[in-house]
Amino acid sequence: MKMFIKLSVASVSGAVVYLIYTVNQTLRKGMGTLEETNKTLEEVRNAVHGLTDESKQLIHSANQITADVKGKMENVDPLLETAQDVGEMIHNVTHSMKEASLNDSKNRLSTPTAPPQAESEGVQIKIK
Repeated sequence: MKMFIKLSVASVSGAVVYLIYTVNQTLRKGMGTLEETNKTLEEVRNAVHGLTDESKQLIHSANQITADVKGKMENVDPLLETAQDVGEMIHNVTHSMKEASLNDSKNRLSTPTAPPQAESEGVQIKIK
């Protein structure tokens, strides 16, 4: 029976050693995976910081362009208002000329005029 106990203790010891070896290998692989994950995360962080800086520059450039366009629009607004005023004046002048033309045509049609008389060219007729 002592032999059986010795064999049992030896097999349990062997099993514990094998279990510890297996756990140790698993932990080493896990540590390797964690190191790779940390490297990948660091690369992602660097890439995100680079993109963030580029995005900030892009937003800054867009703001400058927007301010420039607003300034140019403010400079063009008076010109457009002047063009609109000139267009309204031309419309008013055209309307007035049309009205005057219609009124003149109506006056010519409603006022009878004498037919033009032929002028004599120095011919005289004497009756006796």
